[in-house]
Amino acid sequence: MVPTVAVLRGDGIGPEVIEAALSVLGACAPVRVKEALIGGAAIEAAGDPLPAETLALCRESQAVLLGAVGGPRWENGPVRPEAGLLRLRQGLGVYANLRPARYMGLPTPLRDGLVRQANLLVVRDLAGGLYFGEPRGNDGKTAINTMHQTAEGTARVAHVAFREARTRRCHVTSVDKANVLEASQLWRATVEEVAKSYPDVTLEHRYVDAMSFEMLQAPQRFDVILAENLFGDILSDEAAAVVGSIGLLPSASLGEGTPLFEPVHGSAPTLAGRGIANPTGAILSVAMLLEHGLKRPDLARLVEEAVASALREARTPDIGGSATTLEVTALVHRHLGWLRDSGSAPEGSVMSYEWGV
Repeated sequence: MVPTVAVLRGDGIGPEVIEAALSVLGACAPVRVKEALIGGAAIEAAGDPLPAETLALCRESQAVLLGAVGGPRWENGPVRPEAGLLRLRQGLGVYANLRPARYMGLPTPLRDGLVRQANLLVVRDLAGGLYFGEPRGNDGKTAINTMHQTAEGTARVAHVAFREARTRRCHVTSVDKANVLEASQLWRATVEEVAKSYPDVTLEHRYVDAMSFEMLQAPQRFDVILAENLFGDILSDEAAAVVGSIGLLPSASLGEGTPLFEPVHGSAPTLAGRGIANPTGAILSVAMLLEHGLKRPDLARLVEEAVASALREARTPDIGGSATTLEVTALVHRHLGWLRDSGSAPEGSVMSYEWGV
């Protein structure tokens, strides 16, 4: 049976990078694509950043591929496009966000010797913390957000981090602020309890302020970084320094329902329509979709290798080059073809996608 992938192109450069990513997905595996609206595009069409039909489609699909949401044109409206993304995560029951960052041979703000061996994975709790805690509000004089953490929610994302570490270098760094926050104290105690089930994985703790410094000082030291929602959001964006641009970073959100895959970058409205958006984060999100959504890690590795090879030849302006979105995408396809011809691709892996109605 051909799996269905729900495609939410989003706003800004979202449609452009998703088009590039879809072409790569179609070159790797047979999928049925069905599209729906989210974010600002959905507000304009339906008055809601996450229409009911969009959520229903995503729940019925085997995976969701998302571009980016938001832009200045919706900043002063009654509802922001980003609300649709938060509701989508809740509606799908995803709670663990995986954001890998590894050195790809590109210029970075860090010394080459610091990042050459860097290969880290941030595992972020998507369901707890300040983003969803109640009460919250702003009356113009006082604003409040609640950092809400439960032992159950912490444990389930911690299990994801430890399982991922077992496939890597068997090391987890848990990030918190347990010296001042009760929520972090519960976080630390719960992570230590979960660690008892993984005696082959080493656990260490870092305060978030120290971690934000050490991750740039010695990124090669870290393997899996486990953090609650806000800390994980900030640290995974900071990890862009390891690869050279946030436009290179993919992500996967996993949990109880349909998994969600999206590049880490935003909608970059000033770049929209100019043909120079970096498609790498979206294409690498397809690699994560192949691995975690379609259970084809072999194809995921091929896409990663093709991307790495393409970036050695051409780069978009955000990483010091002059190539267009289409030129980088074409190079990825060319290297995928060479991998097939060399016998690296599994038999029968090169297929196309069909569009749903």
